[in-house]
Amino acid sequence: MAAQRVLIVGGNGIISSSVSRLAIERGYEVTLLNRGLSTKRPPVDGAEVLIGDADDAASVASAVGDREFDVVANFRAFRPEQVEADVALFGPRTAQYLFISSASAYQKPIAQLPIVESTPLRNPFWQYSRDKIACEDVLVSAYRDAGFPMTIVRPSHTYDASLIPLEGSWTTLQRMLDGKPVIVHGDGTSWWTLTHARDFARAFVGLFGNPHAIGSPVHITGDESLTWDEITRLLGRALGVEPEIVHVASDAIAREIPDMGPGLVGDKAHSVLFDNTRIKTLVPGWVATTPFAEGAREIADWYRADASRRVVNAELDAAFDRLAAAHA
Repeated sequence: MAAQRVLIVGGNGIISSSVSRLAIERGYEVTLLNRGLSTKRPPVDGAEVLIGDADDAASVASAVGDREFDVVANFRAFRPEQVEADVALFGPRTAQYLFISSASAYQKPIAQLPIVESTPLRNPFWQYSRDKIACEDVLVSAYRDAGFPMTIVRPSHTYDASLIPLEGSWTTLQRMLDGKPVIVHGDGTSWWTLTHARDFARAFVGLFGNPHAIGSPVHITGDESLTWDEITRLLGRALGVEPEIVHVASDAIAREIPDMGPGLVGDKAHSVLFDNTRIKTLVPGWVATTPFAEGAREIADWYRADASRRVVNAELDAAFDRLAAAHA
C-alpha cells in the first residue's frame, strides 16, 4: 500500500518540525509548504519542499497545483480569511484538514477546572486568541454545512530546546547567571502546563487519518502542572544557579513591557489544568513523557552549545531592572 501523503504548511517551527520528522520516521510521504527562509532549525531530511507564502492564498494555490493529500496540517493559519482559502482549496482534495488553534482560546478568566474541549472559547485580552476562535468558527461552519473533514487541535504552551518558557529569549537566563533579579508574574503560584514538542508530535501524528477526530476539537497538552516559581527554579538549576525571584503583578508587567501584555494577561497569568481524556482516547497509549526538569536541561544545553544563541535583549533587560527596583 502506498504511503499516506501529508502536506504540512510550515514545517520549520517548534511544533511543526517535530511533527514533520516524526511523520517521516513513521513512513508518511511528507511535503512541506513554506517560504524556505528558516535558518533556526536544520532542514527536515526526507521531506519534499514547496515554496509558498501561507499569508497569500494565491501563492499557496500555485505551490500546491493540482496535488491531492490524505492529510493537510496548517501550522501557519492565524486569521479566518486564511482558513476560508484553505477550505476552498483543499475541500475536494484531502481526507483530513488539521488546524492548529490554541488553548489560549479557552475562556479567560477561567470559570472551571479542569479545562475540557467543550470549555467555552472567549479571550477579551488577546487578539491572537480571538483570531484563532474566528478561524475555528469558519471550520465548524464548513464541517456542518459541507462536511469539510476538519480536526481542530489546540496546543497549550509547547516548547523545544530553543524556546525558554518565561519570556521566550535568553535574557532572563542571563540574568540568572549574572545574579540579577528575575521577574515572575503574580505571586508565582499560578499553575501552568508545558508540553515538549516531541510529546506533542506523537499525539498529533497519531491523529492522521483518524475518523473519530473529524469534526471536533482536541487539545494536546502534558499532564504535568507546575507553578511559575517552579518553572523558573528548574531553569535556574539547569544552569547551576538558584534564581532570585521578584514577584510583580501581571498588569504592572504589561504596562512596563507592552509586548508581553496580551500573552501574559490573556494567557499565562491564569492557572490552567487540562483534562487529556480525549487525546488519550483518540491516540491509545499516548502520554507525555518529558517532564520539564528534563526539558529545562535540554534548553540550558542548547544555548550553551553556541554562543551566538545567547543574545540579551538590552531593552527588555533594562525593563526588568526597572520592575525589580520598583517591586523589590
